[in-house]
Amino acid sequence: MMQPATEPCRDCALCPRLHDFIAEWRIREPDWFNAPVPTLLPPGGRESVRLLVVGLAPGLRGANRTGRPFTGDYAGDLLYRTLIRFGLAKGEYHARPDDGLELTSAAITNAVRCVPPENKPTPAEINTCRNFLAPTLASFPNLRIIVTLGTIAHQSTVKALGQRVAAHPFKHGAQYVVSGLDLMPSYHCSRYNTNTGVLTEAMFVDVFARAAERADPNRL
Repeated sequence: MMQPATEPCRDCALCPRLHDFIAEWRIREPDWFNAPVPTLLPPGGRESVRLLVVGLAPGLRGANRTGRPFTGDYAGDLLYRTLIRFGLAKGEYHARPDDGLELTSAAITNAVRCVPPENKPTPAEINTCRNFLAPTLASFPNLRIIVTLGTIAHQSTVKALGQRVAAHPFKHGAQYVVSGLDLMPSYHCSRYNTNTGVLTEAMFVDVFARAAERADPNRL
């Protein structure tokens, strides 16, 4: 029996608005990635993943440009610095996909794989892309904990796990058990959230300190 696809094809047209938006940017910036951004895996593959980070969607000049999640905009600075701090990534982050940075026991994906206009996917687009998120979650045999960044990523992940959002509401730093997995939501590490004080680096680090310990109690 064929397994559901974990990644959309490069020219995925399931969401016409997003498909057309990317087509426009392929004309404007032909050297950009301009396609659904795939899940970033460690060299050890899916079997080595114990912690998964789920973001919202690629940023226009971030992952949509570079082809690597959270690479090329401010959010990646904080995320990768934190992952390196807790041994979930190694190397140095220089905001480009060839900087040599590697994940170790973590993976990074997005609830919506294509860049949305104004960083705002529609409910229909979120629901459609869950057809890829759900099999992605199921593809990690040793996954222990998921960190969701922002309300949309959190809610879509809960639904992808077959559970009710009302039973597992978004709350920064909370910890739930959903379908046998630990689920820990955090405010998104966007520049807006950090500039406005919604999220401080200390708050973000605290979430990942607890998540890293849960992913591998012998690590810390």
